[in-house]
Amino acid sequence: MNRSRLAPGAGIVTAPGDRPVLRTSEGEFLRIDTGHVGPGELVDRLTEGQGQAASAELDRLVAAFEEAGHAVTEPRRPPLTGRTVHLLGAPVLTEPLARFAAAEGAEVQSASADDVAGLAGRRDTALVWCLDSPVAEGLWDEADRLPARHTAWLRCHREGAHTWTEPLASAPGDVTAAHVRLRRLASTAAHRELAAYWAGHRTPDTGPHPTEPAAALIAALLTADLIAWASGEPHRGSGLPARRRLRRIDLRDLTVTEHPVLPVPEVAPLPAPTARTAP
Repeated sequence: MNRSRLAPGAGIVTAPGDRPVLRTSEGEFLRIDTGHVGPGELVDRLTEGQGQAASAELDRLVAAFEEAGHAVTEPRRPPLTGRTVHLLGAPVLTEPLARFAAAEGAEVQSASADDVAGLAGRRDTALVWCLDSPVAEGLWDEADRLPARHTAWLRCHREGAHTWTEPLASAPGDVTAAHVRLRRLASTAAHRELAAYWAGHRTPDTGPHPTEPAAALIAALLTADLIAWASGEPHRGSGLPARRRLRRIDLRDLTVTEHPVLPVPEVAPLPAPTARTAP
């Protein structure tokens, strides 16, 4: 007998005097036509794994649940099973992220800047680099080359009271850190000042640094992006896809805003000037 169970997040609701309704994992309510199968038999089958009496009609009904993704026969595997996540950067952020990623099935390893080039070409592998400061010029140039070799690349950094989580990049043509910098410069009238800030022409940092709740929030958002990468479902629900989503977390009140960001197309270099000859 098929040992199907309701999929995680799904449930069957029975209003008094009415027929059962499926509440999907997305929160929709769908009426169930059980035919000649008793509602109790279906509930028992999908919650206990077997009912009092098996029938071909009950088997067909359960198979329909499975085909629609509302029932599963295998135990749920953590979504990051089989994935390796290399962490680099500020411990205040990497430590909670290591716990969250491991809880979702990832093999978590620490990394250094010298390890980045060696990760290129490793599929099912992600590098996550977390900074509690602005990004120094050229620091992420090597890591920006990873998606072209199908190694996933995810990052975050802090600028004053805001932490930015940048889009996950895992394939050629995805948004890199260099693309984000160009898009942000193009979107502000203070582009000269922002470029100078990034280049280090600024007063000493005064924080605020991520608190434990803020660090947990940032780590959870990064873990969600890793799950989207591992599941191959970059767009779920009404939000932006993980590969096109720039987030800003305000460390003072923990509000999160999302901004769409696209890659910057490469352009041909300007032709070299030609020397003029005297008439």
